[in-house]
Amino acid sequence: MSKGKMVLLVAVGVVLLILVSLYGFFKGNYNRFVSLDEAAKTSWAQVENQLQRRYDLIPNLVETVKGYAKFEQETLIQVTNARAKVGGMANASQADQMKAQNELGSALSRLLVVVERYPELKANQNFLRLQDELAGTENRISVERKRYNDAVQAYNVAIRSFPANILAGMFGFAQKPLFEAPQEAKAAPKVKF
Repeated sequence: MSKGKMVLLVAVGVVLLILVSLYGFFKGNYNRFVSLDEAAKTSWAQVENQLQRRYDLIPNLVETVKGYAKFEQETLIQVTNARAKVGGMANASQADQMKAQNELGSALSRLLVVVERYPELKANQNFLRLQDELAGTENRISVERKRYNDAVQAYNVAIRSFPANILAGMFGFAQKPLFEAPQEAKAAPKVKF
């Protein structure tokens, strides 16, 4: 074999090795981005599942409280309005949905404070059952929010890491928002007896 043919074979081999490496890089990272994106979407769907459960419980809770707390119409209206707003957010962005859900959570908190003024309501079995269901749902929402944030963090880190960020930019993989607590939840609650 001549020296020229040997150099040509080595050059072809190097080019093939580079092409195979690039293919592996692009394929592996693209598929990883897709997997992480789907994991984040699935986690968001679980958050929505628990939020829907809360949404479905609210009318029963409001009706039970209404029977006892006839003078607390403003709070009941706020809860009802916040629930209606959440119900109309099906096609809204995740950030808008998060904001509406935070407003609903805040309205529910105010409703539960109102309940403290009605000892006979606190002893009502239907209310206690609904309150337990709502507390369980809030715990589930908290767990699913954490799982969503974990999935989003893994996805966001993957698409922002070099050199994979170049590939992510080429294929339109964009950062996803984390689920954040509303500003009023960051202040310590005041307990009064």
